[in-house]
Amino acid sequence: MIGGRAILLVCALTQIVFAQNQAAKEPPAQPLPFSHKLHAGALKVPCKMCHPGPDPGEVMTLPEASKCMECHSAIKKDSPAIQKLAAYANTNREIDWVRIYQIPTYVIFSHKTHLDSGAKCQDCHGPVAERERLFRETDISMGGCMACHRAKNASIDCTTCHDQLR
Repeated sequence: MIGGRAILLVCALTQIVFAQNQAAKEPPAQPLPFSHKLHAGALKVPCKMCHPGPDPGEVMTLPEASKCMECHSAIKKDSPAIQKLAAYANTNREIDWVRIYQIPTYVIFSHKTHLDSGAKCQDCHGPVAERERLFRETDISMGGCMACHRAKNASIDCTTCHDQLR
């Protein structure tokens, strides 16, 4: 039982630290300006258009510059930011986006499983369509995930999210 209490203590402390850090959280500087408020909000571009989940759908990807240029070869093409984007695409360079959400390697996480169960992108990523610039505003700590699993009556068994063979 001591192990269970230790886990609960770690979860509680993680949630306290998360709550304290969120108040002062600023969006990180990105290599290119991008407004989710415009694209996902006003224009209603679906998340999966820019963030596909290639088979088997476990992981969602960040868009390549060439994907952005599918629209921006004609839209705002004279903008300095779009010209910089075009340079990335023309040289097949990856855009060095600063990641907002990162799952630890010891956690088994499937976007497909969550989406198939009815979860929405904003459940974990917050109201992205309302944000000019993104920052981590939801709790993706173990405690946050367990609270969501409890609320949705999903399994909180350790082996649901952790490989016991590591």
